[in-house]
Amino acid sequence: MTATATTVLVGAVVAVGVVWLAILSATRASRLNRLHIRVDLARQALFGALERRAVVARAIAAAEPAAPGADTLMSAADAAESAAPAAREVAENLLSAAIAQTDPANRSPALTSELAEAQTRVAMARRFYNDAVRDARSLRGRRMVRWLHLAGHAPRPDYFEITERVTRG
Repeated sequence: MTATATTVLVGAVVAVGVVWLAILSATRASRLNRLHIRVDLARQALFGALERRAVVARAIAAAEPAAPGADTLMSAADAAESAAPAAREVAENLLSAAIAQTDPANRSPALTSELAEAQTRVAMARRFYNDAVRDARSLRGRRMVRWLHLAGHAPRPDYFEITERVTRG
């Protein structure tokens, strides 16, 4: 092989490598973008389920205003709905504890089933959200994504950890 043929061969191999890296980078960046969209949609669904649970808790407190813990339940529901995103987990845990302190015997069967449905939706929405966060963080942790900064300026998603059901105690 002559020097020119070797140069052409090395140039072709480098060009193929660069094209392969560009295609791989584009597919990883596209996948990461879709995962971030999935995280955002799951967060919206989670906050919707949390707001619905707060509305049900408020309805329980309004139905039995003289019941023990009704004031606490009402204020916890208000605090959970108006909490800043950074303080939302704490506020939701306080709401869970306030819900657990109410006596199910004082509730109507309709409110009890409504609360059970709302809590189930919160549990499912939280699992979907945390699954989406896990997938996005896993892809963001890969070497190629970190080295080439394929995540751009998107913030790293965080898990949403709350106590779903608190037993009455």
